[in-house]
Amino acid sequence: MKIISGGVCAAQGFTANGIHCGIRKNRVKRDLALIYSSVPASAAAVYTLNLVKGAPITVTKAHLLGGIAQAAICNSGNANTCNYNGIEIAEETCSILSAELGIPADNIIVASTGVIGELMDIAPFRSGIPSLVAGLSADGSDSAAEGIMTTDTVKKEIAIEFTLGGKTCRMGGIAKGSGMIHPNMATMLVFITTDAAISPAMLQKALSGDVKSTFNMLSVDGDTSTNDMVSVMANGLAGNEIITDEGEDFTAFMAALNTVTVNLCRMIAADGEGATKMLECIVSGAYDIDTARTVAKSVVCSSLVKAAMFGADANWGRILCAIGYSGADVDVSKVDVSFRSAGGMVTLCKNGSGVPFSEEEAKAVLLEKEIEVLVSIGDGDISAKAWGCDLTYDYVKINGDYRT
Repeated sequence: MKIISGGVCAAQGFTANGIHCGIRKNRVKRDLALIYSSVPASAAAVYTLNLVKGAPITVTKAHLLGGIAQAAICNSGNANTCNYNGIEIAEETCSILSAELGIPADNIIVASTGVIGELMDIAPFRSGIPSLVAGLSADGSDSAAEGIMTTDTVKKEIAIEFTLGGKTCRMGGIAKGSGMIHPNMATMLVFITTDAAISPAMLQKALSGDVKSTFNMLSVDGDTSTNDMVSVMANGLAGNEIITDEGEDFTAFMAALNTVTVNLCRMIAADGEGATKMLECIVSGAYDIDTARTVAKSVVCSSLVKAAMFGADANWGRILCAIGYSGADVDVSKVDVSFRSAGGMVTLCKNGSGVPFSEEEAKAVLLEKEIEVLVSIGDGDISAKAWGCDLTYDYVKINGDYRT
């Protein structure tokens, strides 16, 4: 398995594009993205569990009941959520795209991201989709990645090459996500493509299993979005024997998917609104996976921990505090805490009590851009990771006037 270029266009048969169609006021920012497979593909998705859902979620759920898709379209600048005509807009978007691509509207994944509760007009889609389709390119992943960005400061894309049954396969993904990130199934908007052959049922099984240890272990600010969705299209053009059951090939496919999703998780965490540092909490020594995940997520979600990381303050007591209220059954007398980064490693707590350490060495560790919070909670052999970022003044500035 190796990382390659190409994003969502790395896999055979996929093209993409991103344009400005007029949804966003800023004309230099792309606001409409499209990913297209030259042939129908197995498709799977996971969606937000927020009771308030964007209209595109409802439409996409209905479209993917058959497990097949051939295109994914996404706009930024307007979430199409809490609109009286939201479903009508999402369905009409698919209808317009259907006519341009010559594919069934039911084979289209539709997504939106941006401000919640703002009226949306179909006009930008009607005028923009023809040029969006005309510009589809095997080099279009960058444009598509830009088209789904809102407060993101960088594009997020990844592609890998791997082997299934002796056949070379590729998988790529793009994501958007910077704020309102505290997934309860998946996260923000993520689009993954692959030329591997896998049945819709097994693709759904792979995705639903993967998000438990990846996107569900990611938090920027504790807010679960109304529009969160992760979708995968697998068109089978790599020519491997189709995966219809668990086995060696399914395990290899899961490993590839996890490589893509973990990379995207780290990118999203690093680009949290106002963030200056990416945090990775690695919990070890647990007796079961739920305990490990609960502890790791509690640490990266703590506002006090996040603030301490911003200030490069080795206030490890805040980590113990987050573990204590996490709800996990942990013997605090067995907890060890260390920080690690490119600046070195420092141990601050052993068996639930503080140990002498150098404040200067600790600060050097915490001044780096990527910081690992290492937590051992016992003698078990189960571990888990969670990702987050520091909490800065800029987070409040960004969200204080996000709509206006």
